[in-house]
Amino acid sequence: MIDKRYKETIHTDKNNYEYSTITNDENKVRIYTLKNGLKVFLAQNFDAPRIQTYIPVKTGSNNDPSDNTGLAHYLEHMMFKGTSKIGTQNWEKESVLLDEISELYEQHKAEQNPEKKKEIYKKIDEVSQEASQYAIANEYDKVISSLGASGTNAHTWFDETVYKNNIPNNELEKWLKVEQERFSEIALRLFHTELESVYEEFNRAQDNDTRLVSYELMDALFPAHPNGQQTTLGKPEHLKNPSMKAIHKYFDEYYVPNNYAVVLVGDLDFEKSIQLVDQYFGAIPYRELPKKTPIIEQPLTKIIERTVKSPTTPRVQIAWRTDSYGTKEAVLADITANILSNRGEAGLLDLNINQTQRMLWAQAFSLGLKEYGYFSIVAVPKENQTLDEAKEMVLEQIELLKKGDFPDWMLPAIINDFKLQRMKGLETADGLASNLYDTYIKNRTWEQELNELDEYSQVTKEEIINFAKEFFKDNYVVINKEKGINDKLIRVENPGITPIKINRDAQSEFLKEIVSEEAGDILPEFIDYDKEITTDTVKDKKLSFVKNNYNDIGQVYFIFPFGSDNDRDLGISTQVLQYLGTEKLSSEDLKKEFFKIGVSNDFKTTSDQLLISLSGLEENLEKGIELLQHWMFEVKPDQEIYMQFVETVLENREAGKKDKNRIMTALSNYTKLGKNSRFLDFISKEELENSKVEEFTERMKKLFKFPYEIFFYGKDLNGFKNYIEKYVEVKSLDIAAPKKYPEPETNGNVYFTGYDMVQMEMSKIGKGNNVNTADFGKINVFNEYFGRGLSSIVFQEIRESKSLAYSAYVSYAANAELGHPNYVTTYIGTQPDKLQIAVDTMMELMNELPEVTTQFENARNAALKQIASTRITRTNVFFNTLKLKKLGISHDFRKDIYQQIQNLRFDDVKKFYQTEIQPLHYNTAIIGKKENLNMDAVNEMGVFKEMTLEEIFGY
Repeated sequence: MIDKRYKETIHTDKNNYEYSTITNDENKVRIYTLKNGLKVFLAQNFDAPRIQTYIPVKTGSNNDPSDNTGLAHYLEHMMFKGTSKIGTQNWEKESVLLDEISELYEQHKAEQNPEKKKEIYKKIDEVSQEASQYAIANEYDKVISSLGASGTNAHTWFDETVYKNNIPNNELEKWLKVEQERFSEIALRLFHTELESVYEEFNRAQDNDTRLVSYELMDALFPAHPNGQQTTLGKPEHLKNPSMKAIHKYFDEYYVPNNYAVVLVGDLDFEKSIQLVDQYFGAIPYRELPKKTPIIEQPLTKIIERTVKSPTTPRVQIAWRTDSYGTKEAVLADITANILSNRGEAGLLDLNINQTQRMLWAQAFSLGLKEYGYFSIVAVPKENQTLDEAKEMVLEQIELLKKGDFPDWMLPAIINDFKLQRMKGLETADGLASNLYDTYIKNRTWEQELNELDEYSQVTKEEIINFAKEFFKDNYVVINKEKGINDKLIRVENPGITPIKINRDAQSEFLKEIVSEEAGDILPEFIDYDKEITTDTVKDKKLSFVKNNYNDIGQVYFIFPFGSDNDRDLGISTQVLQYLGTEKLSSEDLKKEFFKIGVSNDFKTTSDQLLISLSGLEENLEKGIELLQHWMFEVKPDQEIYMQFVETVLENREAGKKDKNRIMTALSNYTKLGKNSRFLDFISKEELENSKVEEFTERMKKLFKFPYEIFFYGKDLNGFKNYIEKYVEVKSLDIAAPKKYPEPETNGNVYFTGYDMVQMEMSKIGKGNNVNTADFGKINVFNEYFGRGLSSIVFQEIRESKSLAYSAYVSYAANAELGHPNYVTTYIGTQPDKLQIAVDTMMELMNELPEVTTQFENARNAALKQIASTRITRTNVFFNTLKLKKLGISHDFRKDIYQQIQNLRFDDVKKFYQTEIQPLHYNTAIIGKKENLNMDAVNEMGVFKEMTLEEIFGY
């Protein structure tokens, strides 16, 4: 047993609340338990006058009734619909109708005759219409956005449902009042329209290749346990036959204070915060949880092999079942996964397969769940390799583990990297809050979590070898993901829903009360960049410095003011470098050396900039810089490795043409910029194959002879200055002029690319006027009010009223650089049979900006509160200046935006809409199955052109 460095200590605060802390916990987390069993986690972070909040509930899809799968997820959706106070104009009348709808759903669920089921659903639709006249759609979101909240969302998984908000700290009491109301009861209003949104989410998930493989993997790994037998989204037959009574029962059983927690991390006062939490949540009664019989999986004793098909690139995934998170086996599995694949890319798979380019890509990982878990390897073969060959290649690396054929320095390097990543994660309010809620969900204490790395550090190489020998047997699951037609697609049909009233102008008494309550103002703080950034020169290079006040991590950036517009092949050159070494160190050795010292490197090429960065413990940064420059200055050309690299690049290009998301990105880019965009200006297959590697390595060797500046983020500027000079060369080369790319008009073309999928996705893109910084306040409020977010006009009409899409938005994007145009983008992802009405609805909304006074004021005030409570910290202090420079601005521009929003009226935004948005013409991008296209409707949008993959990708 190790001597635990972190130990729990019990205290009592000045108001007699008992709480525990953990000795040596640098974050000084306080953990309270109220009389009703509610756990409260409080921690301070003074980055900004805001609080990251989470309410994690210890229940998820694993607790779904077997005849009502998907219930936990659907309940999560309904938690945003309000209560008897939030979201209603007349609860007395509405509740009678909701009870009637609930009884109709029970009849619908029990009825076996399909025609009679349709008749009952028609009645559900009719009564829902009547009930909707009392409902106020999205009022929870309006309430919460009125506080200046951001990041409002929730998610459901195996054993958790987590509700999220980031709020200004002066709105804590209001937030608690809202959440206490929400967690005390539910009102299942607008039930059937939200159910249709869940159908859309289910259909959307079927087009997600990762979910397809994961579902099959989990089903095989866990033939008895809900981990594998109950997906979060549920079975389609259960989605089609929901029970409102079952949801109420589930809420009453699991949404109890002894089964959820309140996590608050930010600029808060401990004593006041716990008093407020107790005031609002302390009276919610404790209730015993349902008794559950543990489900024990029998050991896997053979290899289970399955095949799934989809249009994407083939791959194979292998997995072994593990014990639960926090157990010794889970710890060993986690470390073992990192010996195979780690962030420093120095693992066995990283070096022996990825770096040597033996296949396209391979990675290992370990996932620990509340009950059980798994260790997995994913391998993507090359075009000329079979899935079996890929599987055998990764299993060879498992055999090396069993032999102990990995270096002794690997274990301590992995543990040091874990510590470094934890240090980075816990320095932010969200990082700490996320860690706290995850610990709670897994039934672990904060003491256990903090001691975990010390336990990891005790693991020996011998233990890993013994673990590998015992664990990796022929007791695994293999999922072969082949390219082909997915014969397991299930389409959840549209049951037929009449659009409901959404009562945009209505407000409940609860909302009026919240809005009228004074919370005190948070005054915005605008940064003086000249004061916050120390500048100096090193030889002829500008050096900028921002002090790290949080931890011992240092970062150094070499910022070159040129990119792919100046040199088309710059990005490829940095990629080639990754596979080459020097006379002294091979590419594999270089990765090992970087990982040993805990310093990561990154090369990022954009159209106008190359950024080379190093990050790690500040004391090791000089070693990292020395290693980086040795690598770049002494890089050894190798034509054979280069040709392997070319093969990999070309195969990755082909893989991209099979991926739905990358196809939609390429199609949207073509729709926006046409065939002469920088997206399509890249080194061709012929050029790659006929090039000499020296053409690329010479670029790297000469790179530091070009102009650049240095940014250092750390603690010791003088120490950095003492050594950086010897790594700096005086400029001797000039930058090439950038290539100019056209920004054509969007004039009514419709571009379509076929893809085998359940849904259809459509994006309309309109080119606007050149960016004008005087419009930024209007743009901010327009997006908040009209196009983005849960309480926006677009979301309410398309999803809440008509259930036409799971995802729909309108976004006005200001260009990041003067002299270039803004763009308006609309997006809809929906079932083919609903696409036309969704498009028509979007067009109606876009024809004239709807005026909803209360909603506009909420959006305006929310924007003001978000700016007032936001602070610029860490590396953002410097990088914001680079962004502002492109707009011709040298001060904190948020001040101008804030002042504009303060004085903004609806007529200002309407005029902006009429002049900057309404006159625009749009091009349209559509992806889906061609047979599902309504060509009459498409032709009304503009000139139709079916695009090949070669046209939109350029190869």
